[in-house]
Amino acid sequence: MDFFNQLKAKFPQILKIGGLALGVLLILSLLLSVTSSSFSSFGFQNSAKQSGDSFGLKMTESIGHVASDMDDAVMNKQLSLSSRNVTPAVSYEQPVNIGNDSENYEITEYNASIETRRLKDTCASVAALKALDYVVFENANEYDSSCNYYFKVASENREEILNKIKALDPKDFTENIRTIKSQVDDYTGEEEILKKKLTSVESTLSNAIEAYDEITEVARDAKDAESLAKIIDSKIRVIESLSQQKINIAEQLDRLGRAKAEQLDRLNYAYFNISIYENKFIDGEVLKDSWKSAVQKFVRDTNRILQDLSINFVLLILLIIQYALYLLIITIAVKYGWKVAKKLWNK
Repeated sequence: MDFFNQLKAKFPQILKIGGLALGVLLILSLLLSVTSSSFSSFGFQNSAKQSGDSFGLKMTESIGHVASDMDDAVMNKQLSLSSRNVTPAVSYEQPVNIGNDSENYEITEYNASIETRRLKDTCASVAALKALDYVVFENANEYDSSCNYYFKVASENREEILNKIKALDPKDFTENIRTIKSQVDDYTGEEEILKKKLTSVESTLSNAIEAYDEITEVARDAKDAESLAKIIDSKIRVIESLSQQKINIAEQLDRLGRAKAEQLDRLNYAYFNISIYENKFIDGEVLKDSWKSAVQKFVRDTNRILQDLSINFVLLILLIIQYALYLLIITIAVKYGWKVAKKLWNK
């Protein structure tokens, strides 16, 4: 009973403490909500920057033409018939060649990178090689600031063209010698397998036709129409299946023969991959782009400053007024809240 009496006597004090704590929590939550909303709205600087950036124009197209077109031309000449034939022209993991005649299957590729101040003249001197009977152009690309050529030259005329390319003073020049014996061996081995398969299919087809003809004669002699019909239907299906296999193998042999012939034809040529780039001491286009970029930056900066001095300055004043009103409301609330709290505490 004493405990309940003491609790009853302290109950008003407990209510006062609880009320004060609740008031403090309400004021803190109000302060947090006000400050968070204010800071989230205080984004005029970013908006000004974004609006200023909208004045920027697209940069002029870059001069980044690479020799990937040349590589595509090389890869399109290869047929994917085995794991070795699907690898790039230059591989770090070279296949192991069986035998000692790999040098008989060597092909040579030259890669040259040329920088010039007279792009049209230099490109024209290389393009003029196309008129020669022993030069075959496989790919040619000409751009505003560069040009690329991929061509092959008959082996006996290789030194002549090589000297002409070196006379252009290439900045980078590489010679790559590799053997295609593995590819040729693959084609030869697969060709033999397909030929044996074709012979087997032709033999099976011939034997099947002969066997069905014998069974057909037996069914006719027995005058068994139902069995005869089944035999004829089965014969047609078997002949169609074997004939289709024969056609597919013949098509594979044809593609394989053309691919092998192309690879062997490469032995009669040397291949040149020439990339020419313009490199002027004074480039009018570059200077023009530089001035254009500088003017654009000046316009963006001027626009940002004008926005900061006008619209954003007004926004800043409104934000100061907003904070002042919040501070006034909080001060009044704290002042009168403190008076109410003192009265409740004294009671």
